[in-house]
Amino acid sequence: MSYALEEKEVQHQGILSRLKARLRKNRLGELLVQDGALTSDQLDYALARSKKSGQQLGHVLVAEDLVSRGTIQRTLLEQFTLRCVMTGVAVFISLASMGFAKQARAGQIQDATTRISLAYDSFEQVSYHPKLFGSTEKRSGSLKAFTKWTGMFERFNASLNSGRDQGAIGKFKQDLAALKGLPLEKMVSRVNSMMNAKRYVSDKANYGQTDYWATPVEFFKRGGDCEDFAIAKYTALKALGVPESRLRIAIVQDMQKNIPHAILIVYTDKGPMVLDNQIKSAIPASRVSHYKPIFSINQQAWWLHTAPKGNLTVVASAAQ
Repeated sequence: MSYALEEKEVQHQGILSRLKARLRKNRLGELLVQDGALTSDQLDYALARSKKSGQQLGHVLVAEDLVSRGTIQRTLLEQFTLRCVMTGVAVFISLASMGFAKQARAGQIQDATTRISLAYDSFEQVSYHPKLFGSTEKRSGSLKAFTKWTGMFERFNASLNSGRDQGAIGKFKQDLAALKGLPLEKMVSRVNSMMNAKRYVSDKANYGQTDYWATPVEFFKRGGDCEDFAIAKYTALKALGVPESRLRIAIVQDMQKNIPHAILIVYTDKGPMVLDNQIKSAIPASRVSHYKPIFSINQQAWWLHTAPKGNLTVVASAAQ
């Protein structure tokens, strides 16, 4: 499948329409049917049992072994999170219409990484991306809602003009120089190990915020959390000549810990690789089964990931 650089607006609207359609579903049974976890006939049966027994629908579904307790909890959590996120997006759009927000489309982000590049066009571009963790994906070229992502590049570009950051930037380039010219798989492995050696520090402890996307310079100086590790790896590989089409920051739901998490995906000729601060080595995505992708992003576009049966995932807090 080939992805055009210019995204059709109708496709972007299609994503929003699906999110709005899910928001209109207020009841647990409707959500489970929409997600494919329950049939309409099963819902009718469970509702009748609920009315007759006086038990809540969720208790009936679990007791009748129609839906697991975990599925019900995840469905309710996703709906709650989606409502919170869409409220934030609505506020953002309102501000944008008043002229307080900047427009950001693919190709309009100032790419600070090009200023520290050690190689260009070292690897071929790719136009086909295998399904990530079995999901389907919808692409949009509008990045205007992802201000934590675009803002990080603005701050990174400013740091390159700052005299106080030149030492950290010079050390970064010196460390990367030893990896220049390596085969992609070996380069990916070395970059992953290099960045995973940095300190893990929560955003709350580092910046007094719950979700702050740090520049690579901030990460080298202060350490960081999961998305900061992923951004530093992304920047390192771009500086070594890996094209944008092979790189994506992916926001996923960790199904073991039941929390959002950020990783870097690198599309090699042998398939997508996962670079994760929670996993010591870079490994094929096919070996990872506990992540459910929410969205992925690079400087060209963002992709909404959904389950094959149409189970809508939610846009996480980077879109604020």
